[in-house]
Amino acid sequence: MQLTGSMRGFILHWGEMGARWGVNRSVAQVHALLHLSPRPLPAEEIAETLSLARSNVSTAIKELQGWKLIKVSRELGDRRDHFTSVEDTIELVRLVIEGRHAREYAPTLEAVRALAATARGDTETPDDVTARITETCAVMEMFDEFYQQIARLPRPAQLAILRSGAKLASLIPSQS
Repeated sequence: MQLTGSMRGFILHWGEMGARWGVNRSVAQVHALLHLSPRPLPAEEIAETLSLARSNVSTAIKELQGWKLIKVSRELGDRRDHFTSVEDTIELVRLVIEGRHAREYAPTLEAVRALAATARGDTETPDDVTARITETCAVMEMFDEFYQQIARLPRPAQLAILRSGAKLASLIPSQS
């Protein structure tokens, strides 16, 4: 696959963004290439295009499959697997948010809930610290409930909320 300057720039930035989010740079770059590719690519072509070791590409593919961000397909007369990214960008973002929620936010919320309960039940933790942990838990629960409510809505409703976000914010009086 021939990469243009814009494609290289996108892939490099996607890799940097992934690294900031705690995702291996190579994994993010493989995902970016597959996201941009108009056709499914075999692992060998991914490795060649990105100048990555085949083992790095295999590891990246496994991780991306774990996130459900790529799909595997076969072509007649070719024994190799071919890979493509989820094509629908809204679905792609939804999968990333869902994955991060399940891997990061939900376990943290559970830990904070348990710690808040422990702090409320002990006499060693100062009241102001207990209050801070409890407040953190309550705010995290509000965000989680909001996420769960939005996730249950049909896609057109989700898109309407996304599109109206800035408009809704402008209707709320500033309290600064």
